[in-house]
Amino acid sequence: MSSAKVKTLTPIKASRLLQDDPKSLLVDVRSQMEFLFIGHPVGAINIAWIDEPDWNINPHFAAEVRKLVLGGLDHKSGHNVPILLICRSGKRSLEAGELLLKEGFHQVYNIEEGFEGELDDSHHRSTLGGWRFEGLPWEQC
Repeated sequence: MSSAKVKTLTPIKASRLLQDDPKSLLVDVRSQMEFLFIGHPVGAINIAWIDEPDWNINPHFAAEVRKLVLGGLDHKSGHNVPILLICRSGKRSLEAGELLLKEGFHQVYNIEEGFEGELDDSHHRSTLGGWRFEGLPWEQC
């Protein structure tokens, strides 16, 4: 069994890695509704880890990421592509990253604080940390 661990990056370091390595891939693991209506990092691809209507873990998550990386081909070289995962606050993306490691991916990163960060004392997000808090490029529908 591999002792590999999901690496953690701040939103700023994640953005820099995405700029410096054009083959890197940013996957937003939030639900489709979160991705569309709350917003997402520019260039992120949405592959939900858990989504409606049943809110179960996506049994095809690793296969969907593999298709993006390898164009649907199942060969090992694509497993060296840096995969950066983001969710709302960094928890779901960490779980998704652990699965990708088990599925043979080698460069898996979790973006700490996620897109919106943790709740502040007033129960608001994007005030303490996260991609949006850091002023990094994002969009919404």
